[in-house]
Amino acid sequence: MNKVKPAELPRPITTVEHTWIPMRDGCRLSGRIWMPRDAGTNPVPAILEYIPYRKRDLKRSRDTQVHSYFAAHGYASIRVDLRGSGDSEGVLKDEYLQTELDDGVDILKWLEDQPWCNGKVGMIGISWGGFNGLQIAAMRPPQLKAVISLCSTDDRYADDVHYMGGCLLNDNLSWASTMFAFNSLPPDPANVGDKWRDMWLDRLEGSGLWVETWMRHPNRDDYWKHGSVCEDYEAIQVPVFAVSGWADGYSNAVFRLVQNLKVTCKGLIGPWSHIYPHEAAPGPQIGFLQECLRWWDQYLKGWDRGLEKEPDLRVWMQETVKPRAVYKKRPGYWVAEPTWPSSNIKQERFPLDNGQILRPGAQPSVKNGPQTIQSPLSVGLFAGKWCSFSKGPDLPYDQREEDGGSLVFDSDPLDEDLIILGAPKLHLTLSSRKPVAMIAVRLSDIAEDDKATRVTYGLLNLCYRRSYEYPEYLEPGKMENVTIMLNDVAQHFPKGHRLRIAVSTSYWPMAWPPPEPARLMIYPDESELELPVRVNVAASEDQMVDFEESEAARGFVTTVLKPANHNWVIIRDLASEESTLHVTDDEGTVRQEDTGTEITKYTEEWYRYLLDKFESPNGEVRAVRRLKRGDWEIETVTRTVLTCTARMFRVHATLDAYERGRRIFSKIWDREILRKYI
Repeated sequence: MNKVKPAELPRPITTVEHTWIPMRDGCRLSGRIWMPRDAGTNPVPAILEYIPYRKRDLKRSRDTQVHSYFAAHGYASIRVDLRGSGDSEGVLKDEYLQTELDDGVDILKWLEDQPWCNGKVGMIGISWGGFNGLQIAAMRPPQLKAVISLCSTDDRYADDVHYMGGCLLNDNLSWASTMFAFNSLPPDPANVGDKWRDMWLDRLEGSGLWVETWMRHPNRDDYWKHGSVCEDYEAIQVPVFAVSGWADGYSNAVFRLVQNLKVTCKGLIGPWSHIYPHEAAPGPQIGFLQECLRWWDQYLKGWDRGLEKEPDLRVWMQETVKPRAVYKKRPGYWVAEPTWPSSNIKQERFPLDNGQILRPGAQPSVKNGPQTIQSPLSVGLFAGKWCSFSKGPDLPYDQREEDGGSLVFDSDPLDEDLIILGAPKLHLTLSSRKPVAMIAVRLSDIAEDDKATRVTYGLLNLCYRRSYEYPEYLEPGKMENVTIMLNDVAQHFPKGHRLRIAVSTSYWPMAWPPPEPARLMIYPDESELELPVRVNVAASEDQMVDFEESEAARGFVTTVLKPANHNWVIIRDLASEESTLHVTDDEGTVRQEDTGTEITKYTEEWYRYLLDKFESPNGEVRAVRRLKRGDWEIETVTRTVLTCTARMFRVHATLDAYERGRRIFSKIWDREILRKYI
């Protein structure tokens, strides 16, 4: 975590390490509470964070810094482990099940009944907690008065870790493997007592293989509609603060929530990855917890913090930067839009020509024929991660090697600065020689030395060109008009730089390639790039509110026993013709001095392919988790391997659990999943 200024806390607080919260079916969830010391006689509003990431150990430091801060400013702040996670009873079987949401409503009712709570509750969360904050708000529990949702989505199919543009993401495998490892861990006997081992065995046996479930739903069916609040935006009737970052995977949702929610919704997007903005990278960090307090003060305490008068959208306008896979800070500046969509945005269309992006209104000088592209599987090795966690070099690198296997269109050097804010679109007329094909589109900033920095990108499985719910195979040779939506972005291109659109037919390992090579014919003179150009807005018109310096409550002391190591390595074995992206996510071993628990987290990922063999791509994730305190010592090892043929996917997974070095559980999964439209 980046260094954050320790805040001087204005009020003394008290902490409840563990409390049981009863659910309607008798299951009990575990909560940890921070509150003002006098809350028993002067009840306060409550703030709930409700996630599966183990409050007792893995998220203990972050929880202490965030929730102590809220408590010292006059709130009862509570962290609850989901059913079947951390120290809570039950078994966790999937994301966002109705049971999870019903449990959330029960927690809100329980909070209302506590003597230290005045009955008003807000929900905050990043990622999973951001998701269920929106989903529970849509259920309209009377206690819930406001939500802060970070790095989340309103659409679980079209804009989540599993699929993008109908393409199967490899973050789907990576994320499923992360939860495979989380779900294999036991509760802490210090909180749950002697039954911890029985609870552990129930989890090991019952949690299941989530990646299989997700891959059996390749279309936007009822499985994905559940929990997607975009199905009914009007169901949410409390104010929402939606937050993300340009390096995160969920920035698009901020624009849609601001545009579509019928209640107060404020959006904030920085340069950050998938992490809280007060400790985020790339920087700059901001005083995000102070922003949260303004939100809670206004909507939980009724104090006017001026939020209703502030712009609906505040974003970090990124300036040009050399391409690197990791940044400490992204240059840029804050801009604001009073509403979204904004009258400051003009949709400008740039026609395409043979290898060129023309100026708006220009016409090709000569009628050109179609251009073809059939990319090698190597295109995508420098794409970075769909969702960056700032763990190692996981951002896109110089795109010139990627562009070598792509169809490229360049603009002339810009005569003046160009500023865009929103979602670029590429409108293409094309045909395919195969019934299944995908397309990856990148917009890059080309500097005067020809270095190519990816600004934004989009993917589309062409079988989903008309509908994510009802895909259709392509008719080989038939011309189609398709639109590829690129991710929303704020970018300032300087005078003298060029724009580049690169089009490829594969993007491995970010997304799974088609079952066989698919050559596309693209008709440039019937295609165009559409950019959301931001007209000149004076700094005074941006109505920006300055952010305070990043701060949080003091954490507790940890001792590093083995240092962390995060890295991405690309291996090209010319003898075997195998290429591999090897990702190391080693968080080392630390000891939490307040509990005495030693924690080890180690994960490796491999994404491989052979030359141009489209049945060769495979992904593998191996994770080790270890907890130790005194004579209590457990370890789990999970491994998931995803391979394919032209007709099938195959998932092979193993889970082994150890107590004091002795294996006490082992299970193997072997599943085949029919490839349809992917």
